[in-house]
Amino acid sequence: MSNFAVIGLGKFGATVAITLFENGAEVLVIDKDEKVVDELKDRVTAAVTMDSTDEYSLKQLGLENMDAVILALGSNIQESILTSALLKKIGVGKIYAKVETHLHGRILEMIGVQNILFPEEMVGVQLAKTLLSRNILEYVNLSSGHIMLEMVAPRSFIGKTLQELSLPMTRGINVIAIKYNKLAVTEEGKNVIERKMNDMPGASDIVNEGDVLILLGPQAKINQLINDTSKERD
Repeated sequence: MSNFAVIGLGKFGATVAITLFENGAEVLVIDKDEKVVDELKDRVTAAVTMDSTDEYSLKQLGLENMDAVILALGSNIQESILTSALLKKIGVGKIYAKVETHLHGRILEMIGVQNILFPEEMVGVQLAKTLLSRNILEYVNLSSGHIMLEMVAPRSFIGKTLQELSLPMTRGINVIAIKYNKLAVTEEGKNVIERKMNDMPGASDIVNEGDVLILLGPQAKINQLINDTSKERD
């Protein structure tokens, strides 16, 4: 089972913590505000009231054994920087830090934090991409510089196999899953449409109308695909 810690329980931190826990992860939350910790304690695995800049207290939590620590102290830059430095000092390997300015992000990168999050910027980019193309359902920036994209299959893809599309070779983009509709019959004899997921698509799988492709690739290549397919018209 995955283990995570979330430091800072504003809207962003609380949302991340609750979502991780509801999806089966072990989640420890930390904040110096006893009230917000108390409000969240029944919706996560464990909740601690403490100042994250207290090195001794931080060491007692075993954060170096977590799969990742999410640092959601973006609005308090000094606290965020000090906590980041302490997390690196005690041996935390993977840190995701919420920041509000590029300068803040650059300072954390100098400390050694590689996963920098700009939540408002990320939401803005996703909205813009969705507005520019009716095929785009979700556009997620990954810290590696790659994009995970959920796209309704464009007209030019329909009826072709993944081998024929050859997206890894022609565009440098991988198809990691396909969502599709399947006709099913209920116990009462009613026809219903069920949403299924093919999470191991093969070269011979055919893309059908209404399928949703989950794609992964470098940002520039994903953006080029969006631009090219947005020009298609029914």
